[in-house]
Amino acid sequence: MSRRAELWQHLLQLRNRFAHQLRAILGAWPGLFTGALLIFVLAVGLLFLAHTSRQVSAKGSSPSLLAQMATRTSAGATADAATTTVVTRTPAPSSSPYLSPFSLPSPTLPWSPFAPATQVAVSPLVTETAMTTPVVLPSAMTGPDIVPDNVNPIETIAGSQELSTTQNSEPTAATQVTANIPTNISTSLLPTVTPTASSNGSVFRLAAATPTPTQTILEALQQPVTPGGIVSIVASATAIAPEAEQTPTEFPTEFPTEFPTVTEADLGATPIPDVPLPDATAISQPTPDGNVRTAHVPILMYHYLSVPPADADAVRLDLSVTPDLFASHLDAMRQAGYTTISLYTLLDNLTQGTPLPDKPVIISFDDGYLDDYTNALPLLRDRGMIATFFIVPDFIDNQRPEYLTWDMVREMYAAGMSIEGHGRNHVSLANKDHDYLVWQVLGSYEAIQRELGVRPHFLAYPAGEYDQAAIDMLRSANFWAAVTTEQGATHRSDDLFALKRVRIHGTTTPEQLLNLLALDW
Repeated sequence: MSRRAELWQHLLQLRNRFAHQLRAILGAWPGLFTGALLIFVLAVGLLFLAHTSRQVSAKGSSPSLLAQMATRTSAGATADAATTTVVTRTPAPSSSPYLSPFSLPSPTLPWSPFAPATQVAVSPLVTETAMTTPVVLPSAMTGPDIVPDNVNPIETIAGSQELSTTQNSEPTAATQVTANIPTNISTSLLPTVTPTASSNGSVFRLAAATPTPTQTILEALQQPVTPGGIVSIVASATAIAPEAEQTPTEFPTEFPTEFPTVTEADLGATPIPDVPLPDATAISQPTPDGNVRTAHVPILMYHYLSVPPADADAVRLDLSVTPDLFASHLDAMRQAGYTTISLYTLLDNLTQGTPLPDKPVIISFDDGYLDDYTNALPLLRDRGMIATFFIVPDFIDNQRPEYLTWDMVREMYAAGMSIEGHGRNHVSLANKDHDYLVWQVLGSYEAIQRELGVRPHFLAYPAGEYDQAAIDMLRSANFWAAVTTEQGATHRSDDLFALKRVRIHGTTTPEQLLNLLALDW
């Protein structure tokens, strides 16, 4: 083996031995090695930063800049030691916590209106001229102060310029004000100063000036400025007229007792026709005497009084009585000695015992059909007989052709017929709430009262349906009684809201009618 090969083999053995020992060290102390490596890196970084900092400091430190800083500091210290020049402003009185909002300093100085001290030290950065020259505020920034009445008024304006007042003396102004006033100034916004007396002397108050023509104000502003400033200019140009004396109103102590009579001709109005008032006995409720009475008075119940149409159903046929049949009914009752009466007469008998005629009978018609006027009214009037008609106001208001009109109703009422209510629109009153009953009951009698001038006091229950709530509503609405569809002819004074009736059918003959009238039921 050559010498060179031996040397190379020896180097490989050394490398292998070193690698083996290094692996052993790293396997035994990994934490120690890592820590040492980190410390080394940190130390190198610190040394580099320190070196860089020294170079920057050496390059940035200029002898001329340091000299200037030293000179400025020395000059400031010398100025502070030699003299302290201050800018003063006259403080407000010690008794007043208020500062004048008009006493503002020059805007060239770093001044704060909220500085608590009365003296403001000059900064060493201020030039020597600014330090030694007294500050004079612009006159446009001055103006009067407003202080409470209980403060001794010493108004401070722009440093040493003051406006003072004394007890019981006219105020004097020691300030000359120069201001640029725009020509379009509103005269109603220019204030005036009004002296107001107080315990501490006269106090200036800003008051709204009396509006003055703009031309007068502008002419005054063109004059030389006089003591008192803008306020004096405005005051001299504003002539406040004294208030006009008001004469108290004199009221008459005596009033006339007689007045001229005004006739319809004077008013030019059309004479109002006289409307006959209904009989007072027909609208006056009888006072019950407390006795319970019964009365046998048949109340006949009719509906249609006409020939039914050819296509009429069973109900229409049953409720239809022809005019000829109705005439025979009337004649049969007259021949048998029956006398037709009203419900008011029946009520008088039940409540007060008023005598009834022999064989009384009440004829009633429900619903207010047109044939009540065309057929029933002439037949009754020809025989001197009366009847009670229970009408439905909504049917008439809606001008339904098969029902009456208000003109017909008024004519029937004038002929002696009784007009009473049958509900507002012929809907059952049973099992209804309070508001609905009010609408039905009050709507029924108010419509009749509106058209006839007298209100009804009787009601026929629509379809004959009712309950205690309906009765209570009728009582509260000052109805006196109500009729049902229950068969019978005997009535009690303690059950006036359940009066019975006798139903008349389209097939009821005069003989059958007389038999019904004779029944004791």
